[in-house]
Amino acid sequence: MRNKLQKFNEFTDSLLPHETAYLLSVQQFEDEKRLEILQEIDHNCQHIFQFTPFDEKVDKRKFSNLKTWITERLNAVDVDAHFEWMSGLEQKIMADSILPEEEKQLLRAIRQYEHPGFYFVKFFELVQNYRHFLLIRLRYADHELANQFVKKYDPAYQHSRAINEKLHQATVDIVNQYASDSAESIQWERWLSDVFFDEQLDGHNRYLALVRLIFIGFNYRNFEPLLEKFDYLDTLFRQGRYYSKRLLLNYYSNRLLLHSKFQEFDKAAYYGYLSIRSKNHDYLFYATNLAAVLLRQDKKEEALRIMREAYPEMKVTQNFHNKVGFVAFFIKCLNKNERFKNAENYASSFLRAYKKEIFEYRWHIFFTAYLETLLGMKDYKKMIRLIRQNRLLELEKKYKSRANYLPTLLWYNAVAEYKELMLEEESLFQLLSEHINTLRDHPDRAPQVADLLQELKVHIPKVVNRLLDHYSHKEKLLLMG
Repeated sequence: MRNKLQKFNEFTDSLLPHETAYLLSVQQFEDEKRLEILQEIDHNCQHIFQFTPFDEKVDKRKFSNLKTWITERLNAVDVDAHFEWMSGLEQKIMADSILPEEEKQLLRAIRQYEHPGFYFVKFFELVQNYRHFLLIRLRYADHELANQFVKKYDPAYQHSRAINEKLHQATVDIVNQYASDSAESIQWERWLSDVFFDEQLDGHNRYLALVRLIFIGFNYRNFEPLLEKFDYLDTLFRQGRYYSKRLLLNYYSNRLLLHSKFQEFDKAAYYGYLSIRSKNHDYLFYATNLAAVLLRQDKKEEALRIMREAYPEMKVTQNFHNKVGFVAFFIKCLNKNERFKNAENYASSFLRAYKKEIFEYRWHIFFTAYLETLLGMKDYKKMIRLIRQNRLLELEKKYKSRANYLPTLLWYNAVAEYKELMLEEESLFQLLSEHINTLRDHPDRAPQVADLLQELKVHIPKVVNRLLDHYSHKEKLLLMG
């Protein structure tokens, strides 16, 4: 039987905890039942793994009116909606097609402007263009309003533009280090932190600074400095500042990454599920990150379900960084569910179709997943052939200096050669020991190394047991996860 509130339930399922927290903070309902329903919505948003149904005996008009109120209130503070409004007006001004009612809205926005807006630079440029429109039409009073705005905020505009240009300079170093380890980026951390905490600066530049700080955290595997920034941003979102659903979804996905680095996988999964509540341009990336966390929790069936739901998005995306990453984790999900033949067929066909793109974007993660498949199938000959044909060991040498480097491909190759009698046991033992010794300086890598050893133990139990016997009790605990 169809739920009488199905549409309302679907609407509330798309809401996010920070949205409902803001709505509760601004509501002034005299109707206690409306407030009660809003509180129930908030409870369901906060507790995403359980659902408390709404009372179907309540007048349906209350639900309908509340849905309208929620939509209007969120739209009123949505910075992306404001950006779209400004872009539409700018186009109409340039084409001399702006309507009188739209002009009234713009003039009101100029009078009521509170600095700094999230997209302040866009609004400033809109008013600049509007000045020309007004002056040539001899509308002196309206022109004076727009002109005074431009004069007053021109220094702030120039400052924001300069900050944005410097952000681009920082991004070059940050992305080059992240993508190819060909630069340093730590020198930008202090300046980016200052930009993020500068409450006189527009929100767009501040958020761009935070995203770059997250990249630096990954570049150096140092995530502690990000905690206070996320807590600060959390407070802003609950106040309805800098709000848009897009930014909230991005924030949740970044929190997933942060908590996963602290091995807080329950929290990471919680934010991961929130990040895919609505689909946007980055949905594929968010779904992949959630599946990765679920695999760490050994929730392999759920991880595969998430990836299958996102699969249609992968087919149409033109973002090959996200596409290759998704495919790699889709293969890993199949592996964890012991569907090795399906994984091998998919990996080989994807490699034939997109070999150039794989090597251009994320060859390491793709071949790690593909080799894991062949290892699960105990097809050691094909592992060796795949590695040699694609010169993977030569490419992996460039990865050794990375902060998050794991010798996965090197170890896969060594195990395959050992199983094919191309490598002596002692040589294999020494090769594995060489990297394990580095854990004393990089203890954060130990959980991943432990997972890798457990995976290899099925194939080389004698060698792995020798390794465990060779190390101290503390080191054993690390290696045994």
